[in-house]
Amino acid sequence: MKRTIDVFLGDTPVHIGSLHYNRDGARESAAFEYDPTWIGSAASFPLDPTLPLVRGPQFHRAERDTPLFHAAIADTEPDGWGEMVIRRDHAKRRAAAREAGGTLPALDGRLDFLLAVDDHTRIGALRFRDESGTFCRAQEPGKRSTPPLIELAQLAAATRAVELNQETAADLAFLIGRGTSPGGLRPKCTVVDADGRLSIGKFPSVQDSRAVTKAEVLALHLAAAAKINAAKATLVMAENTPVAVIRRFDRAASGARIMFVSAATLLGVDRGATGDHSYAEVVDALRQHGADAQRDINELFRRIAFSILITNVDDHLHNHGFLHVEKGKWRLSPAFDVNPFPERQRELKTWITDDAGPAASIEGLMSAAAYFGITHANAVSIVHEVEKAVAKWRKVGKSLGMTVDELDAFAEAFEHHERAAARRLRS
Repeated sequence: MKRTIDVFLGDTPVHIGSLHYNRDGARESAAFEYDPTWIGSAASFPLDPTLPLVRGPQFHRAERDTPLFHAAIADTEPDGWGEMVIRRDHAKRRAAAREAGGTLPALDGRLDFLLAVDDHTRIGALRFRDESGTFCRAQEPGKRSTPPLIELAQLAAATRAVELNQETAADLAFLIGRGTSPGGLRPKCTVVDADGRLSIGKFPSVQDSRAVTKAEVLALHLAAAAKINAAKATLVMAENTPVAVIRRFDRAASGARIMFVSAATLLGVDRGATGDHSYAEVVDALRQHGADAQRDINELFRRIAFSILITNVDDHLHNHGFLHVEKGKWRLSPAFDVNPFPERQRELKTWITDDAGPAASIEGLMSAAAYFGITHANAVSIVHEVEKAVAKWRKVGKSLGMTVDELDAFAEAFEHHERAAARRLRS
């Protein structure tokens, strides 16, 4: 099989290139080729550092367990939850086709999953148009592209059914193609919030032993109190189900798409690639590609302090992102996927520096302040501000409607020796 998919950017789509896909049995390969008009445009920029603005097909060397596509394109693929929904939906439709005496081809490979994501809600600004001239995945006739908050209870029920392997075709119709690229296997669906803005609805999992959705909203509220640019989050009760509704930051207030890439993409690190990486590498990338480098480096330092103090230890490079500003310059996206993990070992997925190692420690962060271009006095001030915000975690949690028992379940994530280390800095 050989296919060529046109790649566009933005709502008033600008053709920027073509995605060439080949499959021979189980073997797949892909190449991206810029449109010469895009290369010559004053507005052009490389999609990611591994895709320079040059003519001709550029092949991506996909290793085992790494994406088939270049990283900026792979960033728009469905996450684990979205892929599971796509597989379940396709299996049901194949079964229905057989019962009707027809056939439906199997999912062919990674391209099928890439194109199964809803065009309206795909993360970032990249869009993919197939050989028929249809942007993938097209909205089905007579159906809304994105469900409103009023349907949260039905969406929650659909996600539970999927987790329990009890889903119906109607359940999958609610969810198909509307997962998101960041987020792993937790149940979720893109929704329209009360202000008419595109958002992510995150639902409790049947496997949860704690109030995970409430804790994520709590963490994002604390982050904002700590002067971190964080995604706007609200807690919405869908009947008796607490849903975290988190506003998408890859859309402007007008609804216009904004180009997004993960921190892994800006660093040239494939999803699934082995090896440890550090925030020092993100600092280096900001100095090279940042639209306001030192401002974002200061923000990054503040976010690391926050992660340490709330035990947010799932801080891998795909849980950090960048939004395109202009001409290949990027800004840190608002903080997202920030969660307290009381049961986890206090080690960061992304090390502070290679020398500091994985330990989630205030001492290690302070030792890196100079590399971040931050004076010791300013670093102390930042850590102090973050600790003051985190200290109010119970008060903020109660304001969100969390019970004492629900808060107690997260106590180890907030009350620990690193909080004391942060307080000692002031003395």
